[in-house]
Amino acid sequence: MIQIGKIIGAHGIHGAVKVFSYAESAECFTQPGGLTARDTAGREFQCDVLWVRPLKNRIVLGLKDVTTRDQAEALAGCELLIPKDSLPPVDHDTHYWIDLIGMAVYAMDQEYLGRITNIIATGANDVYVVETPAGYPVEEILVPAIATVVLEVDVARKRMLVELPEGLI
Repeated sequence: MIQIGKIIGAHGIHGAVKVFSYAESAECFTQPGGLTARDTAGREFQCDVLWVRPLKNRIVLGLKDVTTRDQAEALAGCELLIPKDSLPPVDHDTHYWIDLIGMAVYAMDQEYLGRITNIIATGANDVYVVETPAGYPVEEILVPAIATVVLEVDVARKRMLVELPEGLI
């Protein structure tokens, strides 16, 4: 299961919930079997989505059996999850962030540079935040996710090969 959003509060008085979405498309919230919600105590339950609407940089969901503001507010903090295999397939040179986080990063000379701990979406291209091992000259390396820098991504082995531009470290 992967998290695609988090309920951040109620919207209106009829039970709609505001969601901070981690998904590129609102279609991820309209799964045939519904969504799995995980509350702050770790309990999981199913949510059937009736409708989805964009709202500025958030989305609003109508959920089956959630008809009052109080019910919606009680869901604040819940993570929304879907099975990973229900995500649409991606091209061979495109990867889901969840597949990249934690990936080991190596330089062309096979020097271990660290692990990807975060990804920054800049608009032009993503930037991989690589946390370096202890004793390395810097704590992290910001690796631009462009073809001239990222030479190979092996999702199965959780390994990335990069050629860092001069002066990046």
